[in-house]
Amino acid sequence: MLSRRLLRIKVIKALYAHLKSESDSLTASLKTLGASVDKTFELYHLMLRLMVDVADYASRRIELGRAKRLPTPEELNPNRRFVDSALVAQIAGSKPLGDYLAKRSLDWAGEQETVKVLYNALSNTEFYRQYMSTPHSDYRSDVHLAEQFYSQIVAESEQMEEVLEEWSLLWADDMDFALIMAMRTLSACRADQFQLPLLPQFKNDDDRRFPGELFTASLTGYDEYMSYVERFAKNWDVERIAFLDGLVMTAAIAELVSFPSIPVKVTLDEYIEISKYYSTPSSCVFINGILDKVVEELRSQGRITKSGRGLL
Repeated sequence: MLSRRLLRIKVIKALYAHLKSESDSLTASLKTLGASVDKTFELYHLMLRLMVDVADYASRRIELGRAKRLPTPEELNPNRRFVDSALVAQIAGSKPLGDYLAKRSLDWAGEQETVKVLYNALSNTEFYRQYMSTPHSDYRSDVHLAEQFYSQIVAESEQMEEVLEEWSLLWADDMDFALIMAMRTLSACRADQFQLPLLPQFKNDDDRRFPGELFTASLTGYDEYMSYVERFAKNWDVERIAFLDGLVMTAAIAELVSFPSIPVKVTLDEYIEISKYYSTPSSCVFINGILDKVVEELRSQGRITKSGRGLL
């Protein structure tokens, strides 16, 4: 399922787009935010299917070798362990996965060059050679190979990042999140399962509502929340505070006052971590300092109320 961190990042990006475009339509921005969240879930399914397309490419290579006029002994008796992998067959045979992708016209057919590059990178690794040299097939070994493929080949592929950004602007920075979900699915796979254990899009209804509610709370309270930031940024030139830093802190403050079930520490830790990746090098220290003061002020005003044990 989609993580809360991803959903927070989606909200911050949606705030950025809304405010920079000077849009006055909350409804339109919420619709775009929803589409962005849905696209990440699409990418998760597409990434799961990628292993099948790479194996299909390997199978076509085998058939081309056997069709040569003078094939080598190796080409006549190829090692088919990867292409006949039980895991690959399980993914390829998943009707829910196939139906989901078909409904959205998603496949790798138009990206065969990328599939080729990924296969070549995979086949040149030591872990692939060890896998192929093992005399007997083993389902857990199939899963382990797939996990290494995603974590060491796909995750490190600059070409894949470029392809995804060209495919959809909404997929910018989404690959790592989609790969984590794909690998969680792989870790839950079992040889005797009839269906691939696909993840749900959201953990629960709270998560489903979370991005829209956080976006709305951040936007409607933007001016007020920025006034807190400006008040406590005494030693900083307010005009030089990065716009994105302001959005990160606005979303954090909105979450602090609008979501009583989320612990204060969780909120602070999440937005400080997000700032490390999406703002300036010094931002996390600045944001941490400002938010600590904002929390103290909001508590003194009775505006932070948390329900449940351990949520203070």
